Amino acid sequence: MSSVLVVGGTSGIGREFARSRAQRGDEVVLTGRDAHRADTVAKEIGAAQGLALDLSQPREIAAALAGVGRLDHLVIAGVSRDDNRVTDYDIDAAVRLVTLKLVGYTEVVHALRPRLHDDSAIVLFGGQAKERPYVGATTVATVNAGVGGLVNTLAVELAPVRVNAVHPGVVGDSPYWLAKPGEVLAGLRARTPTARLATMADVVDAVDFLLRNRSVNAVELAVDGGWLLG
Repeated sequence: MSSVLVVGGTSGIGREFARSRAQRGDEVVLTGRDAHRADTVAKEIGAAQGLALDLSQPREIAAALAGVGRLDHLVIAGVSRDDNRVTDYDIDAAVRLVTLKLVGYTEVVHALRPRLHDDSAIVLFGGQAKERPYVGATTVATVNAGVGGLVNTLAVELAPVRVNAVHPGVVGDSPYWLAKPGEVLAGLRARTPTARLATMADVVDAVDFLLRNRSVNAVELAVDGGWLLG
């Protein structure tokens, strides 16, 4: 049995990963911004505990994680979507997302450093907007590219703790993409070499691989069916 913390585990892929590990019999703690929702989701999926944690408020992170014990696996899956353009730039939204994804992620690792051991492993969530930006992805593309730099510096500083990143492409059965019109998903599928979009199960499996394989370190793994080639 492994001890697992999933930051951003109340919805989407983070929830699916937390559920899969809880069903496996691991001791899973998950976090979300709202304490009641985190506790509710934890009970629903069989996790040990749900905690309130807001990555965009990094000064509060250490206190939120004070009760977390020794960790084998840490997954930081908390994300936020931001439609921000240079021609109509929202500074507050940009600062929030940069803080959440880069400062917040780093502070989680900082707060938990004493509870990691030599065989611990960390996976951070980025995204393929860093490689294929779209109009409105000014901040999203920037922070997802920054995750790569964060992985490298953490892998060096925390060694022998392993640190990797997963960069999902279009995850067709995620709540965000399921809300899109069918023709949008069909067009994306047609431009993907596998002729299918990534699923949440695919991403969960990729995260599990990055945590499990002891020779994989400082890797940025794309899970997109070859979408960038389309």
